[in-house]
Amino acid sequence: MNLRMLTGGRVPAGRRILAAGAVTCAAVLVPANALASAGPPAPVARTVAPPCASSGVDVWLDTQGNGAAGRIYYHLEFTNLSGSACALFGFPGVSGISLNGAQLGSAAAWDQGRTPRVVTLASGATARARLAIVDVGVFSPSQCQQVTAAGLRVFLPGQGRSRVVPFPFAACSKSGPNYLVVRAVRK
Repeated sequence: MNLRMLTGGRVPAGRRILAAGAVTCAAVLVPANALASAGPPAPVARTVAPPCASSGVDVWLDTQGNGAAGRIYYHLEFTNLSGSACALFGFPGVSGISLNGAQLGSAAAWDQGRTPRVVTLASGATARARLAIVDVGVFSPSQCQQVTAAGLRVFLPGQGRSRVVPFPFAACSKSGPNYLVVRAVRK
């Protein structure tokens, strides 16, 4: 049955608009109802690698530095030797150390220029984080108390165990000046 049959042939304009709206709503709701009754979409299979453990990752420094504006930039390299895929996310912890392993000055500041992202490393793959070593000569002697560091203590992002990377460089023994700046891990 239609409106003309129900009203004896004449349909006022207001009712025609109302009827058209009802038909439109029904046309929209029927497919929506059918979709809703189809159930939830099938889950998408995702494989997320577990976090890399310090014991399965070799940490080393690419000593081919590149200097600019009182800084020398190096790449800390993280090679997955664990035998299975793992993931790194965020900033490594880095500090200069003395020959006896004591921290020299402040730990590396984080360069917030890039947003961290998950880096999945297959077995044997390498990720990196850019490390800037500031020329400590820019700090006053009383502010820095310059010494020669024996190397770097490096913590993988989110890990409590560190690795030592031998690499002598000029460092500040006094806390305060940020003579090391590190970026988030990237592939």
